[in-house]
Amino acid sequence: MSVAPPPPIEIEVLHRMGDVSADDWNSLVDPNDPFTDHSFLALLEESNCVGRQAGWVPVHLLARQGGALVGAAPLYLKNNSYGEYIFDWGWAQAAGQAGIPYYPKLVCAVPFTPSSGHRLLTQDPAVQTALINGMHGVATATKAHSIHLLFTTQEEHRLLSERAEFVGRVTHQFHWDNDNYESFDHWLSGFRSRRRKEVRRERRAGAQLGVTQRMVRGDELTPAIWQRLHQFYLDTTSRKNAEAYLSPEFFELAPKWLAHSGVAFIAEHQGEIVAGALCFQRGKHLLGRYWGCAPGYGALHFELCYHAPIEAAISNGWSHFEAGAQGMHKLQRGLVPQRTWSAHCIRHPGLHDAVSRATLEEGAHIESEIEWLNERTPFHRETPPAG
Repeated sequence: MSVAPPPPIEIEVLHRMGDVSADDWNSLVDPNDPFTDHSFLALLEESNCVGRQAGWVPVHLLARQGGALVGAAPLYLKNNSYGEYIFDWGWAQAAGQAGIPYYPKLVCAVPFTPSSGHRLLTQDPAVQTALINGMHGVATATKAHSIHLLFTTQEEHRLLSERAEFVGRVTHQFHWDNDNYESFDHWLSGFRSRRRKEVRRERRAGAQLGVTQRMVRGDELTPAIWQRLHQFYLDTTSRKNAEAYLSPEFFELAPKWLAHSGVAFIAEHQGEIVAGALCFQRGKHLLGRYWGCAPGYGALHFELCYHAPIEAAISNGWSHFEAGAQGMHKLQRGLVPQRTWSAHCIRHPGLHDAVSRATLEEGAHIESEIEWLNERTPFHRETPPAG
């Protein structure tokens, strides 16, 4: 008896996360990823952080087979390169100088979030291919000149790099992984003496400033705390001359949308929150995003952004902690360089070739830099202690 072929995979373009079931979407999401979670992406839309005015127009892809949702991809049509953290400004400038149009472009990523994760939300190779082909279809329909998948998994990077139309790119961040540490002191025992003393001195900053520190999440992460974190966010972006991508509405709506994933490490003095670091947690992963403080409390930065989250990860059995993009200062606090991955389809043949050559040169430099950094970690020359 002949076996009926599987039903065809159909691609649908979604302009609003609210038009797909949260349960259906989240059934495809890595259980350790709080950012491709339906609620996070939907909140960005509901709070107008993304949309036409923000330059991030949702054109998400859904893959259906026999009526069932079998794959998805967070996808945006863009007319700029803000908020991506995989920088292609140089490519855009070179295209402009050569008279080659660069925008609009398609970006498959989580807006304003330099955290790695699955961008093709499926494990089925046939569905992966259908989603990639769907991106090409959207690019043609929107006259987009390129397609960029940012902060992919290594496996996705390998898959895309094997396709002739994509150029793979490697960058790096500083991450921490839990090697079955029994306590923060156990983790710290792998440091060289000088660095260990520096960390302990940084951890004493709270006592010296007379503050109390705690981790808050769930119902404890109240609207008032979210609003205070918003004030810190605005202060930090202002001082760094950075763009405040998250709107006031994001922080107003966050208690409803992100109660399950938001985590804050805060310091209080005389009943007032004077410093805080906002993180997100799902499954076994903790991911740091934003930090700020009142004047005079900057010394709490290392404690709230690195030491306290690592201690919380050890206490809760979380396996992985990321503290955001860039930051050489993370290295001496035990976060080590790890590769991050992206893939880029440049539709103009000449620009594609130029970008391919540039990424090869950049990749060689990145590998040398990672090697150089690994020789300068705070650890004893042997590996950090295992549990």
